[in-house]
Amino acid sequence: MDSFSNYHKNATRTLLESKEGNLLMGAYGEVQYEQPFGNNTKYNGAMDAERMVLLFGYKFDSKTSFISEIEIEHIKEVYLEQAFLNYQAKPWLNVQAGLLLIPMGLMNEYHEPTIFNGVNRPTIANALYPSTWREIGAGFAGNIPNAALRYQLYAVNGPMGYNNGAKLDGNKPLRGARQKGAQVTMTAPDLSAKINYYGIKGFDIGLAGYFGTTESNLYSNIDRDSAAQLATADSSVIGIQMVGLDFRYQSKKFQAKGELFYSTFSNTDAYNTFTNRDLGSSIFGYYGELGYDISSILGMKKKLVPFVRYSEYNTHQSVNSGMIANKAYDRTVLTTGFSFFLNQSVVVKADYQNFSDAINNQQHQFNTGIGFWFR
Repeated sequence: MDSFSNYHKNATRTLLESKEGNLLMGAYGEVQYEQPFGNNTKYNGAMDAERMVLLFGYKFDSKTSFISEIEIEHIKEVYLEQAFLNYQAKPWLNVQAGLLLIPMGLMNEYHEPTIFNGVNRPTIANALYPSTWREIGAGFAGNIPNAALRYQLYAVNGPMGYNNGAKLDGNKPLRGARQKGAQVTMTAPDLSAKINYYGIKGFDIGLAGYFGTTESNLYSNIDRDSAAQLATADSSVIGIQMVGLDFRYQSKKFQAKGELFYSTFSNTDAYNTFTNRDLGSSIFGYYGELGYDISSILGMKKKLVPFVRYSEYNTHQSVNSGMIANKAYDRTVLTTGFSFFLNQSVVVKADYQNFSDAINNQQHQFNTGIGFWFR
């Protein structure tokens, strides 16, 4: 039996197992306070109603269902986070189409505040794969209980690497390139895939891949016979080859998780020359996290989970010849704090973070916040 307790999966499963005509509704949200300190410097703190996400789903018949999420960020920004139709062709085969979450890493699909420790999502979730990454596409997903496997395979549009200006850079390579389903440009589809094994009690491990190219508006309305126009457009895109490994483990009160990512980008020399950017040719990073529920030790009825997470990532793991790697992009983050659960749907969090890089820049930050989800 698939023991993966994930919000999106549970919502989809609820629709598949519910009666026809059932309407599913839910929500999750976060409010945060961040306070940098140290370095003999005074900093302003920042408070934010980070996000409020509304889930709506509907089951049309025994095989066909729909699920969507509408996200409100920072009070004023409204996005469609996902919206797709699901057709269960076989017990092990679902056909999905619409605005899909890219199955890369843990946080891109599993990011409700009661699921992860820390006030903020792990740093590499923004730097190495751009959480929350969603694109328009179609494909297949399913669960094979006898083999203890889950799989996802999608053809999707690529990130927007150039749109009247460069969208990629060396700091957070892909984050600014997400198209998010809004008036999407696509020349050719990219491929996104993931497979998970959950055959060991309490343990889930996933291997994901993403392969394709970025998109560019310079391919619009150009002469196929114009070598100059085609060469210019070709300089505005890069190839992406991304591999990710993640795991989660829980045994009674102990929990552990981790992620590792490696990506290579092709055509970066031409792209950087054309756009005057500093995109690296490969990026690498990982984190490991441990937590333990100490409520019984303290004689408490409510769950209290201290945790520690160590992250290391470099968005200039390698660069093209003639380009010098930026050591400020070689970073480590130490995060330690706790998650205190008022119940299974409401959490209070606090943590301390130390950010450093290869040239010994350091920043300290205290974070606290509240989060909830329900369906």
